[in-house]
Amino acid sequence: MAEEPVSAGDGAAPGRGVTAVRAPAGPGERDSAAVRDAAGPTARGTAAVPLRGGARTRLLAAPAALATIALALSVRALWPATDFAKYAGDALYTVLLACLCLLLAPALAARRAAAVALALSWAVELVQLWPYVAGLSARHTLARYAIGSTFNAPDLLWYVVGAALSAAVLAPLTGRAPAREPR
Repeated sequence: MAEEPVSAGDGAAPGRGVTAVRAPAGPGERDSAAVRDAAGPTARGTAAVPLRGGARTRLLAAPAALATIALALSVRALWPATDFAKYAGDALYTVLLACLCLLLAPALAARRAAAVALALSWAVELVQLWPYVAGLSARHTLARYAIGSTFNAPDLLWYVVGAALSAAVLAPLTGRAPAREPR
């Protein structure tokens, strides 16, 4: 059975990493233009185009970011004005930043995204020591949500907790397990 390559004019995407061929119609097949990839045909006789790493990571990081926001708002609603809600919010802030890092740079490993998120979280916390930022937060609600209002040293620890949590939770999204130390 001779197979001919599928051309770009046949709806195939050249250079996308999918090997596609057109098989001539065999007995019982109605469509001679069934497209098959290296793994074989799907239920409809056409091959599914796999998502490339970056697209897959973005498709998974976006709902993870939304779920993080929903969880943070739920924690605030269920335990208002408690230390648990405040520190959980700090950790989830770092998780959200890690999700956003993966949206912007999907090639990052989960650990690297968590490290960038931790650095950003610490930078935002340390910037609160500057009097200009404190005044800006007092005048603008959006600034208060984005950068906070006052420096609190324990927040630095909870950002580390959030970074560790995000490295563990986001590793499956990037397709890479967290690296382990060699023995």
